[in-house]
Amino acid sequence: MAELAAKGESPDILFWVGCAGSYDQRAQKITRAFASILGKIGIRYAILGKEETCTGDPVRRAGNEFLFQMMAYQNIRVLNNYGIKKIVTACPHCFNILRNEYPELGGQYEVIHHTVLLQQLIDEGKIRLKEGGPYKGKRITYHDSCYLGRANDIYEAPRKVLAALDAELVEMKRCRSKGLCCGAGGAQMFKEEEKGTTRVNFERSEEALGTGAGIIAAACPFCNTMLTDGVKHEEKEDSVNVLDIAELIAASIA
Repeated sequence: MAELAAKGESPDILFWVGCAGSYDQRAQKITRAFASILGKIGIRYAILGKEETCTGDPVRRAGNEFLFQMMAYQNIRVLNNYGIKKIVTACPHCFNILRNEYPELGGQYEVIHHTVLLQQLIDEGKIRLKEGGPYKGKRITYHDSCYLGRANDIYEAPRKVLAALDAELVEMKRCRSKGLCCGAGGAQMFKEEEKGTTRVNFERSEEALGTGAGIIAAACPFCNTMLTDGVKHEEKEDSVNVLDIAELIAASIA
């Protein structure tokens, strides 16, 4: 973004990468897949790079309001300085807080989740998928991220993107507004879980595996991590893949 601004140019969208997409090796593949799609269809995008810091979502969920506001104000100052109007992110946690909680602190942006943008681009014909692509006829089950689904009522866009792959979408019993959390939300990703009879991600992964799907589609890097761990726990990693919707599209784009 700094390089574009120095040339007096501005992007169509700012891609907010997020902590997971920047630092987690698995989530970096999602970042690269989504960036490759944007590059292939010619969307002018920019990232903040080293100027991007955590949105503050985990610390607010964990109860540290003071630290959250410090982090948020820093990000808002950077975004407003560049005159950013439109942000896309592959992380529902970043999406939710930028869209719903930054405005009260002075951060007014159009914030889009990457599944919604992908659906729009497919509908507009800007993304064309291969005839008989790699996922044609494959059984795919989709896991609803809490921060995308219940928090922001986005259920159809990811499913429409999956439908474009010509795959067989099989739903888990608990899906959409009744979907079960992967176990990472509300800053749980960064702490040990409380004692119980089973781990939430194990239970959710069992539900996904119970559909008989060979691919578990996710739209959140945290969900991806938790479900991948659950699949490994069941020793099914050789037969079942956990993939982000951006990765599925990147592999199928014409």
